[in-house]
Order: sequence, then structure tokens, then C-alpha cells
Amino acid sequence: MNLSYACGISEVPLLGQTIGENLEQTAMLHGGTDALVDVQGGRRWTYAQFNAAVDTVAAALLGRGLAKGDRIGIWSPNCPEWVLVQYAAAKLGAILVNINPAYRSSELEFVLRQSQTRVLVSAAANRGTDCKAMVESLRGGLPELEDVIYIGDPTWEKLYQGGVGADLQPLRARMRELSFDDPVNIQYTSGTTGAPKGATLSHHSILNNGFFVAELLGVTERDRMCLPVPFYHCFGMVMGNLGATTHGAAIVIPAPNFDARSTLAAVQAERCTVLYGVPTMFIAELALPDFTAFELGSLRTGIMAGSPCPVDVMRRVMEQMHMREVSIAYGMTETSPVSTQTRRDDDIERRTATVGCVMPHVEVKIVDPATGLTLPRGAMGELCTRGYSVMRGYWREPQKTAEVIDAARWMHTGDLATMRPDGYVNIVGRIKDMVIRGGENIYPREVEEFLYGHPDILDVQVIGVPDEKYGEELMACVRLREGAAALTDADVREFCHERLAHYKIPRYVRVVESFPMTVTGKVRKVELREQAAEWVTQRKS
Repeated sequence: MNLSYACGISEVPLLGQTIGENLEQTAMLHGGTDALVDVQGGRRWTYAQFNAAVDTVAAALLGRGLAKGDRIGIWSPNCPEWVLVQYAAAKLGAILVNINPAYRSSELEFVLRQSQTRVLVSAAANRGTDCKAMVESLRGGLPELEDVIYIGDPTWEKLYQGGVGADLQPLRARMRELSFDDPVNIQYTSGTTGAPKGATLSHHSILNNGFFVAELLGVTERDRMCLPVPFYHCFGMVMGNLGATTHGAAIVIPAPNFDARSTLAAVQAERCTVLYGVPTMFIAELALPDFTAFELGSLRTGIMAGSPCPVDVMRRVMEQMHMREVSIAYGMTETSPVSTQTRRDDDIERRTATVGCVMPHVEVKIVDPATGLTLPRGAMGELCTRGYSVMRGYWREPQKTAEVIDAARWMHTGDLATMRPDGYVNIVGRIKDMVIRGGENIYPREVEEFLYGHPDILDVQVIGVPDEKYGEELMACVRLREGAAALTDADVREFCHERLAHYKIPRYVRVVESFPMTVTGKVRKVELREQAAEWVTQRKS
């Protein structure tokens, strides 16, 4: 019997370096190549300049008494300072604590307290929020938070100048004390089912994951990578920043926060060859009224990930954005993040209908959630992954770690998947998102993919809402294309009639302007379900 198990065999070995060692190697090989471009700020650094700037920030932080293993928090949208702090913390042996820019005071306080952050680097303001005032209101109750530095504020300039001309020998000595297995990053999960948990990642896990993601894209020092995805998340700082710096490619920051027009303008101005994004970002870019006015011919490849990728959107990205080698990647924060990825030479079917096959040096399997036994290929079960990429654990949460990482070090993802005979994986949905209607299991992803074929639907999310008769009923929350007429329940039922099993046809259709989103571009289905249940109750009354 051919089981749903695959191991990523590779002739390319894992990198046995810390992040700081790898950056210095890249700077030596590609010192004159662009490393970092801030499009809106008009700033740019070559690799030689960037590595020197990282040393300056690291030396300044070391001068303030940062010890190996101390936590440095960063709470900011995308900017060059974010990247400098990322690599400076790695050279110091400090642990960077990524904080979601969308967090408000209670969430910020929780993360700073739970991680025992000693130094915080923060935006002074972001999207109308006075970040500085929020941080200052919390400082008195956080005795372990000794220092706060605000980007764009005299405190940042003071920090930076403190490292200018500093003796780098103490920094070099610190770097010699570091192991690539040391923790380097804590990323807090979204917390949709409770308090956020801090996935703790090592130099080895994120450096190699970034390297192999970019390696499978064929990235070289000639590439220019446009990153509208947030750095606070693995998509930005691992697949993006580390993917670029391990290959000597340029990191291009189009804007602090995602903006479709700024993204395409940056691609055009900087002649970017690589573009990252979640599906909602690509949908927004393609929907710009003057989309065809942008010159995107420099694009070659990129990654669409973060949530299920609609087939129609993938095809349009390949054809209309010239990203014929675009890849779909699947993963989660706890696995650094990528476990499967499509390949450059995959046919269109594989690159639109699957999330790829196992990454180099990683194992995946699909198991029966009830028994833990590996299932035959083609059978649906929970996707598990094991290897260098699996987190060390949740920060100071051994019990929660044990709930997701078993005794054999398999990470249980909570995702329902199938593995095809060729080893390619298809994600069916989240175990917790599955809708049970009158005893029938319904996987929203399948219904969503079908509804993307409706000419008036731009984007769709399918969820379950409470129902007295069936337990749950399906609701389709849809965003309409520009100029589309109103869409009713009857319209959708007619579109689905005789093309979907009756129990998969949504009972309710709700037209919305937008979906509740995380900062990484994932739809918050928990919040969407809450809104939908309230809407159904009001509709019935």
C-alpha cells in the first residue's frame, strides 16, 4: 500500500550557519549588489552598506547590555529599521519578538509580559494609531521592559549613533558564542482560539527555510524581491528577507503597509523579478482600474501563500502579471513556515490545484486524526510535518507545545489534506472549519473554489452558521466584482443547481464590502462566523 508519507531528498545540504554568519558571507560575495530598497523613503543599501549598518545597530544594542537570549521586541509596519533590527538581534544572539502591528494595548501588554521583553523597538505611529502613547501607558506595569526605542524618533537616532564607530570586537566575540540551534525568533500566533502562543524558532530553522523557499524559485543575486507582505510574519521576514539575503538578492519595500497601487508601482520602478503576496493582495492588485497601465514585464516568479489560493486568481497572476514560474507554498508559523511548495517546472495543473510537494530535508505525512495512523494516498486526514523547520516549542508553554508536537517530533498542523499518488498535497481545509450539516461533512474550500467561477463574484468565504434542523447550514460571504448587480440566495442556488451536491449549496448568501482580516492577509473565519450568526438571527426575526 502506498502511504501518504514523503521525505524531501536533496543534493543541496542544509546551511550550518547562524543568520549573522550567513549575512557576512553574502556581503563578502555580493558587497556591491543592492540589499535593501525603501521605495517610499528613497533609501537604499548595498550588501556591504547593509551589513555595516546591521553591525552598527548590533554594537549599539550590545553597548546597552543586551545578553545572549534576551528578548528584543519589534512592533512596527515594514521599514528598513525593521530589517536592521532583525539581523542585528541575530548577530547579538538575542531573540527577536515579532509583534503584530494590528495589536492594541491589551494584546501588546500580553506579548511583552509573556515574552519578558527587555528592549522594544516600536513605530512612533501607524495608520492613525499613536503607538508611542500606547507603549508609554503600559511601561509602568512592565518591570522587565527596560528600554523603548521609537523608529523615526530621536531615540532611534541616539541608538544608531551609539554604534557608529564602535569597537566591533565585543560583537565578534558574541557571535563566536552562538550556535545555529539557538532560539532567534518568537512569533505569536493569531490567537483566534485563545491567547496568542509564541512559536520559538532557531537560526537553523528559519535560515534554512528561507534559503530553500528561494532556492526552489531559482533566486540569485540578480533578482529583486518586492515584499508587500508583513515582516512581522514568517512570510515577510523568513521567506522574504532571509530568502533574499541567503542568495544576495535585493529586498524591495514598496510601502509600510500593503497597498495594491504602491506594490505595482514598486515592481515597475525597481524592475522587480519576484513578488510575494497572499491571495487577497493579488486579487486587489488585479482589480485596480488601471492595472494594465503598470509595466510588470520584469516579473518572473513569486509566491502566493498564507491561505488557500483560488485557481482563477493563480491563472491570472501567471498570465497577466507575467509570473509564469509563480509558486504556491504551504506552511504555518510553527514550521518556520514552509512544508510544501510547488516547483518552477511543474505543469499548470500542479501549480494551480495543489500546494506542492514536500520541501527539501522535511518530512510530511497524512494521518487519521482519531488513530494517528498514516493513511493511504488519496485519503483525507490531518497533515503532519517533521524536520529542521519544526519550532522548538511555544515560549514558556510546555503543555501547549505537547498538544501539537508529539513524542516523535511530528508537528500536527490541524489542516485536512490529501496526498496524491505523485506526492503532491492538496489542502482541503481546517479541521475546525469543517461544517457538519445534517451528518454530512462539508469542506468550505471545495465550495469556495466552485463559487469563484461565478462571473459576479470577486472573492468568497464559505462558513457554517447555526441551524435548528441541520445543526449547521452553509453561508457564502461574497465580495462582488465592480459593476456587478446584486447577488441573491436564489442566484447562487441557480448557479450551483445540478453542479454541486444539494447539501453543499449555500442556504445563505451575504454580500460584504470586505472580510475581517489578520495583518498577514488571512481571513478571520472565527470573526466572520460570529458576524454571520448575528446576521442570520436578525434576518429570521
